[in-house]
Amino acid sequence: MGLEAHAVAVLGLTVLAFVLFASEKLAIETTCLLVLALLAVGFQVFPYERHGEAVEPTRFFSGFGHEALVAIVSLMILGRGLVATGALEPAARALARLLEARPRSAMLVVLVLCASMSGILNDTPIVVLMLPILVGAALRTKTSPTRTLLPMNYAVLIGGMGTTIGTSTNLIVVSIAADMGLARIGMFDFIHVTALAAIPGILYLWLVLPRIIPERSAPLTDATPQLFTAALHVGEGGFADGKTLAEVRDKVGDQVDIRRVVRGDGLELARLPSLTLRAGDRIFVRAPAKQLPAAAGELGATLPNPEEQAPEPAEDPEDGERLAEVVVTQDSVLNGATLRETRFGEWHNVAIVGVHRRGGRDLLGRGEFDRVPLRVGDVLLVQGKDEAIAGLKSRARLLVLDERYLVQPGGRAPLALAILAAVIATAALKIAPIAIAALAGVVAMILTRCLDWKEATAALSMKVVLMVAASLALGSALELTGATAWLAERFVDATRGLDPAWALAALMLLVAAFTNFVSNAAAAAVGTPIAAAIAGGLGVAPEPFVLAILFGANFSYVTPMAYQTNLLVMSAGGYRFGDFVRGGLPLLVIMATSYALLLPRFFPL
Repeated sequence: MGLEAHAVAVLGLTVLAFVLFASEKLAIETTCLLVLALLAVGFQVFPYERHGEAVEPTRFFSGFGHEALVAIVSLMILGRGLVATGALEPAARALARLLEARPRSAMLVVLVLCASMSGILNDTPIVVLMLPILVGAALRTKTSPTRTLLPMNYAVLIGGMGTTIGTSTNLIVVSIAADMGLARIGMFDFIHVTALAAIPGILYLWLVLPRIIPERSAPLTDATPQLFTAALHVGEGGFADGKTLAEVRDKVGDQVDIRRVVRGDGLELARLPSLTLRAGDRIFVRAPAKQLPAAAGELGATLPNPEEQAPEPAEDPEDGERLAEVVVTQDSVLNGATLRETRFGEWHNVAIVGVHRRGGRDLLGRGEFDRVPLRVGDVLLVQGKDEAIAGLKSRARLLVLDERYLVQPGGRAPLALAILAAVIATAALKIAPIAIAALAGVVAMILTRCLDWKEATAALSMKVVLMVAASLALGSALELTGATAWLAERFVDATRGLDPAWALAALMLLVAAFTNFVSNAAAAAVGTPIAAAIAGGLGVAPEPFVLAILFGANFSYVTPMAYQTNLLVMSAGGYRFGDFVRGGLPLLVIMATSYALLLPRFFPL
């Protein structure tokens, strides 16, 4: 079968979208909007007919009203309700005590519990809940959180494949398959496969992964913490006032790296050893968290906020104030914004001492750090009173790496759990589709005041909304133009002569390769119709191939950019890109092998 011009154009757009997703040269939201616009405008300017009927360009906007998107955003809000009411905090505190008493056996409990919870809750809240628990346990036992954070994250990803609501990827695959006329996959229809496949995966995470991942710099109170970018303001009459740069370097030692010296309104001075510093000069440095206040004290300098009215950090935090590390999350107010434009310190009554970017990247190359747009995974070193730091978790939606700031369970926590249980039971018993059950659950959360509208809307992510809508539109365009059938024929030709079970494994690995460099949603939306077409070409049942797409699109283990929780643990644990390859590639082989063996057994070809 040859390709029509429209099919070629849609395939080209698909490749372009994947390249943009992988390169991050444009914001993911921008790429999604671009895909939607090009599809709609392209089919408007160049009309296309299928089976004698014109394809309306507006059909590519149907993803915004698709049941998969309704279910995804409703489940995100329900998860927010559990976090806001502190419904999961008692279990988290019990785990914290167990980790301190019996760390090795407790870690197995953590892995199994996280995998189990992620089958019914969104992955991100679970990781956000567990991060401060594991970091706090590591600090008390004087060990590195490197050994626990990545295994926990992978356990969450493994468990998320257990049900149709475990991840947004699962919902997309199941909904597209139903739209194509395939039998609707029930919420727990494949949980037995996931449970069996999870056994070798969990054992690997518990027994092997902690041994092959090297120890990395731990968070705040470790002896070798992450490097933060900060600005020291030379004070009048202090040690640095009138001293040369060489004398200042000798004073602060090798752990404080002086990167820039700025005078006045922005005059950057050459970092010559003979440079004489003056009061008011700003010395931009990179140093471990604990060294920053100490260096300021030695030089008679201050670590002021970018916002003039925010509290000024003390040289030695006292009087109820403390230093804390907070991580920028996907739905944080700081994601994509700068400290200066948001006046973050002033609004939240904390002082921003420094900023760390994953991978050890120096933020000063783009100007003063408070003018640099922040990203998911960036770490802020803040100082403030306990109540102000605790407020960052709820008001600014940041991840505070200290279990002292866990939310205390409120009186509505049992009610929030009951609402979620009712939603799951309604969908599991097939009383109503998950989209309807979850939407009703959101209404119940609002009416019972487990959530207010501000918290509910804060749970939504424009990135997720646009990603789902654009992915569904792209998958629809591929199917309409015949590109899906053409790709399926090429795959069947390439695997001709192989047993269908081997073709199933090859498809799963192909999707896994895509999902580690581009969007999970895009890989799922594009791959599902192709999988159904491949099954038709091979003359076998489509369900195993559709599930191969579902599982393969969730194998987000090998790169940090494959999933947003990977980025969170990367910053909190000080991991490097190679750690994900070293730890995630064996896990990918284990999980792919397990599913390749189990799928044909429980879902005959």
